[in-house]
Amino acid sequence: MLDIKDLHVKVGDKEVLHDINLHIGEGETHVLLGPNGSGKTTLLMTIMGYSQYTITEGKIVFKGEDVTNMKAHERAKRGIGMLFQRPPTISGLKLGKLLSAISRTKTENIPELAKSLHMDKFLERDINKGFSGGEIKRSEVLQLTMQNPDFIMLDEPESGVDIENISLIGNAIGSLLEKDKHIIKRQKSGLIITHTGYILDYLETDRGHVMCDGQIKCHGNPREILKDIKQHGYKECLECRNP
Repeated sequence: MLDIKDLHVKVGDKEVLHDINLHIGEGETHVLLGPNGSGKTTLLMTIMGYSQYTITEGKIVFKGEDVTNMKAHERAKRGIGMLFQRPPTISGLKLGKLLSAISRTKTENIPELAKSLHMDKFLERDINKGFSGGEIKRSEVLQLTMQNPDFIMLDEPESGVDIENISLIGNAIGSLLEKDKHIIKRQKSGLIITHTGYILDYLETDRGHVMCDGQIKCHGNPREILKDIKQHGYKECLECRNP
């Protein structure tokens, strides 16, 4: 699904990501852990194709196609979608209108899907205007559901969300990633960013990675990595035993 090879990325004059190599197969969901400021969001934004993130070396291959130099909307059309940690408020644009515009599924399903995420009363409201943290995240998940991307990126899906909403969001993302199917039958893949790891209590993941100082330091079982981080902190990842 996704191959990142020897990737180096600059933001302005500063190199933020160094020598990133990552392979995510079809049907797999990976989790990327790391402290704040380690470069996790930069990696997602680079994969999505935002212009302020400049690739100086390496390439990004999506479903066998080199998308390194493609614009964000071209990548979105090819099936890359993203849940943002802090999406903007968009005054004057109703949530229901946006969902109809971006839908890759039947628009008549919008009311039912919105109701399943407790967002049916928000369809006639301006996007994110006056929304709580949980409502914003549910709105983002609803938008992803209508986009129906093949590769789903989630930037801190549990940030600013209470326990009840984490459960609801985790279940909805699990459905979007086809977690009800055996892995060999899944066609959706995902990459989740977290620094708390709470989302792992509500969403099954296949492989974990730790990013520190703009590099992926180690790989392994997500729950074992999270356990080690809780016990020893991220400092130990600088000398990871699983490069």
